[in-house]
Amino acid sequence: MKTTLAPIGLLIGVAVLGLWLAHSPAPALPGPPQSTPIAVVAPAAATEGCGLPTLAPMLRKVMPAVVSITAQTRVPAEDNPLYNGRFYRRPFGDHPPAERQALAAGSGVIIDADRGLVLTNNHVVRNAERIAVALSDGRRVEAKLVGTDPATDIALLSVAATGLHALPLGDSDALEIGDYVVAISNPFALGQIATAGIVSALGRTGLGIEGYEDFIQTDAAVNPGNSGGALVDIEGRLVGINAAIIGPAGGNVGIGFAIPVSIAREVADQLARFGKVTRGQLGVSVSDHPGEMPVGRQAETPSEAMIVEVVGGSPAEKAGLKAGDVIMAIDGRPVVSSAQLRTRVGLVPVGETLSIDVLRNGGRLQFSAKITATAL
Repeated sequence: MKTTLAPIGLLIGVAVLGLWLAHSPAPALPGPPQSTPIAVVAPAAATEGCGLPTLAPMLRKVMPAVVSITAQTRVPAEDNPLYNGRFYRRPFGDHPPAERQALAAGSGVIIDADRGLVLTNNHVVRNAERIAVALSDGRRVEAKLVGTDPATDIALLSVAATGLHALPLGDSDALEIGDYVVAISNPFALGQIATAGIVSALGRTGLGIEGYEDFIQTDAAVNPGNSGGALVDIEGRLVGINAAIIGPAGGNVGIGFAIPVSIAREVADQLARFGKVTRGQLGVSVSDHPGEMPVGRQAETPSEAMIVEVVGGSPAEKAGLKAGDVIMAIDGRPVVSSAQLRTRVGLVPVGETLSIDVLRNGGRLQFSAKITATAL
């Protein structure tokens, strides 16, 4: 059976589905959004009814912050080989339409109730002509695309609605293998569901899904339509945005990937401020160097990012970095691979200064480097 690795947005429909929203009036825009804070509840110790442990209290607080997204898009029209012009003719002309309308379904997470900001995956809303968001209370509102970043597969939407619930942001850098997590989203456009599991691995890279990868891997069931949904910790804080799966024919086999909220937060901040992401560069070539990672964050091959070359005139050279230096941390956050270093630096806004901890000749040193623009 063939194993596939793919984004988990769900594409629905044929040309007639383009009628969705086309004959319905645009939703009225309510007054200024109002924030409804959600409390952080106790973890697994919560009990209800018969006294058995339950996630229900946490989910009641969290699930209103997760929304369903439907994007009206255009996809290439499929041609019928019977109508090839040699034996048959099309009933309404010889030239089929180049595109047809279709609907893409996915999920999203409200991260700012006051401004109505919703995080989702770029591939859920890619090439969308219209985007609708279905809230947990049954309301359906039209969404505006604030900006997208294909390199990290993050998109930011805004909706005008009152009484929104925002999900508190957690610390994905503090996750450890074995931590309990819950995936909340809208698989197969069935409606909102929650599935539970653990963090299976951290720092997954090299999957070829995105340009910048540092995935959380989880065995919480993730299926088509889960794209853009929330991965929350046991206290109901957002730690990841569900993005992709590995599995036969695209089905769930317990290997799902989520974009860490540490990445999503930085991308969303730039999208909200500038409408796009401007990538920075440090000016070094790095390779993975055998090392040791903290217990609980180990991947298959523990490694560190060792500088192989420093580009002349780059921020790295001006800061004093040298070939052979092993980069241990960026702004106090541990770096455990060259791929993770690339992702971290690529998310730093141009003009900001990084604090870089390196290992040189057995001693630990700290440098400051002002990031400059890159063409990526």
